[in-house]
Amino acid sequence: MSKTAFIFPGQGSQYVGMGKELYEGNEAAKKYFDEIFESIDLDLKEVMFEGPEDKLKQTKYTQPAIVAMSLVLTKLLENKGVKADYVTGHSLGEYSALGAGGFLSLDETVKLTARRGEIMNDVSSQVNGTMAAIIGMDSAQIEEICKDIDGVVEAVNYNEPKQTVIAGGVSEVETACEKLKEAGAKRALILPVSGPFHSSLMKPAADSLKEEFPKYDFKIGSSKLISNTDARVLETPEEVKEELYKQTFGPVKWVDVIATLKVNGVTKLYEIGPGKVLKGLVKKIDKELEVLNVEKLEDLA
Repeated sequence: MSKTAFIFPGQGSQYVGMGKELYEGNEAAKKYFDEIFESIDLDLKEVMFEGPEDKLKQTKYTQPAIVAMSLVLTKLLENKGVKADYVTGHSLGEYSALGAGGFLSLDETVKLTARRGEIMNDVSSQVNGTMAAIIGMDSAQIEEICKDIDGVVEAVNYNEPKQTVIAGGVSEVETACEKLKEAGAKRALILPVSGPFHSSLMKPAADSLKEEFPKYDFKIGSSKLISNTDARVLETPEEVKEELYKQTFGPVKWVDVIATLKVNGVTKLYEIGPGKVLKGLVKKIDKELEVLNVEKLEDLA
């Protein structure tokens, strides 16, 4: 029997006004959003619905905003009788997945995400790092070239077979971009991000985040979670906490994640949250998989 997965987008999919249509047009959505807004010490509602964009782009707002919208949409989808056998998310989306999978409550998931955003903000402001998307080259070749560069520069997001993101120190990433273009990469684009996310430079953030976990009530999930760092199936709170720790300074192996879903019998995926980035990536990884977007009230209808 074919199985269903919920997949969740990461940072970069945010936009001013995200979730506002849901909030104003659906009573259940309003109730879920209000629970979230009341549980955290941030003016999240105002920044999500009204902006300004510069403020929404700050990691401490971006992360809880995306997760809040993703989880409210998940609740609305489940209210219509759609359930997931598996949940997974890209980078930050892994937090939406653990909330959707029942490993943490709705408001605790957003609260932990907000704390993660603050911690990552602090650490990335202290390390001079960045990220770049490398297009048109195999990830194995990218890894080899990065190995030969002094300092920290690592392949961190394996998005699709011909698109991998690298991260590390600013000068090291710039050097890697030049060398990768010389070696045949079609494009090497520095990304507009505030830090070298998922690289080893972010380990201090992971250590701080780990200290937060005992404050939260992790449970055994109602769905199985596919991990970012090694595309394994996780079922227990201990496994999930270890993954959240490792994922802060470890890779997002999205190509492997999608392969794991397929091996486990998933044929239909719902991309839940702002934007349609993951649908495009999934289609480049495996054209046989069906992906439906859930972002607006009309998608739920």
